[in-house]
Amino acid sequence: MKISVDTNILARAVLQDDPAQGKAAGQLLREASLIAVSLPCLCELVWILRRGAKLTKEEIAVTIRDLLDAGNVVMNRPAVEAGLAILEAGGDFADGIMAYEGNWLGGETFMSFDKQAVELLTQQGETARLLS
Repeated sequence: MKISVDTNILARAVLQDDPAQGKAAGQLLREASLIAVSLPCLCELVWILRRGAKLTKEEIAVTIRDLLDAGNVVMNRPAVEAGLAILEAGGDFADGIMAYEGNWLGGETFMSFDKQAVELLTQQGETARLLS
């Protein structure tokens, strides 16, 4: 079966915080021939893992990389790698995703009130500017 998943499926499979749902989610993910994971789903998952489950950025990066490396998972790899680059540099995964996708859509400069996001994106070679 080829599926796309809601964030709650991935969160239950990763966290195993609800025994019945965790088991069902894990089984579904193992049995699926293709798992399509959207960018919003990943951004929500990172938020849940960071804010709710209190995982470290390093633990979250490993989790996302494990998903990237799974043979039956498909996602926008370049966008996810951009998000991981910012996450692993100490910033927010979603900022990397937004900057990548904005560039892909034709935006030339990432604009933000978030000083850290602008600094990290600039360090990654992206064009970013702080709006003040």
